[in-house]
Amino acid sequence: MTAPALRIGSVIGDGRRPASALRAGLLAALAALALLLAGCEGEAQVTVETATGAHVFAVEIADTPEARATGLMHREHLADDAGMIFFYDRPQVVTMWMKNTLIPLDMLFIRADGTVARIARNARPLSLETISAGEPVTAVLEIAGGRAREIGAEPGDRVILPSRE
Repeated sequence: MTAPALRIGSVIGDGRRPASALRAGLLAALAALALLLAGCEGEAQVTVETATGAHVFAVEIADTPEARATGLMHREHLADDAGMIFFYDRPQVVTMWMKNTLIPLDMLFIRADGTVARIARNARPLSLETISAGEPVTAVLEIAGGRAREIGAEPGDRVILPSRE
């Protein structure tokens, strides 16, 4: 026996929900998903080259004022191979803080030539103290607290950043 053809506006399932209501619900769910994804700047890989080798991090990209303002706030965990990269359009003295950040972080301040200017190690969670490289940088890489020491990162090391296109 074949099922009857389904027409737009016909009834689906147990007969209580018209197809148009299901379509409307699906469209609303897709719209909500699109809004969530619009808030995500994307993901990429960053490689930190140290005396101990090349260390790859899967990073979220924060390259808008909104994404930079939020950063890693309210996170309860950050994987050892994860982080967030903050991009700036031109070299500038960047000031970071740990407001609403629940976990310790290492911050690698990166010059325009891709070298590390400064490493702020194990920045204290929830601190309002400002942290800066003290010189112009074009990016800051935040990784889990203690990871910079574990991988042997030092000022002058090279960081390979993702394309910003």
